[in-house]
Amino acid sequence: MKVCAAVMMVVSTVWVGAAEKKIWAESFMGRKAPEVVVEEWISAEPKTKGKWVLVDFWATWCGPCVEGIPHLNEFHKEFGDKMVVIGISQQKRSTVERMKKPTMDYYHGVSPGMATYKALGVKGIPHVVIIDPEGVVRWEGFPLLPGFKLTREVVAGLLD
Repeated sequence: MKVCAAVMMVVSTVWVGAAEKKIWAESFMGRKAPEVVVEEWISAEPKTKGKWVLVDFWATWCGPCVEGIPHLNEFHKEFGDKMVVIGISQQKRSTVERMKKPTMDYYHGVSPGMATYKALGVKGIPHVVIIDPEGVVRWEGFPLLPGFKLTREVVAGLLD
């Protein structure tokens, strides 16, 4: 009986926990996003006026961050007419440039001063925010979180 009660407690805790989205940053959902600051662009600087903006906070040493780059490349390719994809690393430019694979086909730069990281309270990476053309955050979080993954369908649904 005690084992069964313990199993039920664990199962209910896992189920309830799975229903809530965990983020490792301050939540800005539905609020005006802070200014996106990139101290030094590695790619060309994008034109964001009137577009959705996806900002990915990442680092070369972060396995899930690097794993997400091909997906961000796909978002850039498919939704580039409506949405600008930007990767921001807190690392030095030379460190980011040493990473040869995977390549980043979207806009990216570095911000060692971490202004936007700090403004959003980012404590864990990768962290993504998607900002609508009016500057309001419409999606935020860890893009690979089970049950809350940032997928093509999620992005398409936001942009429609």
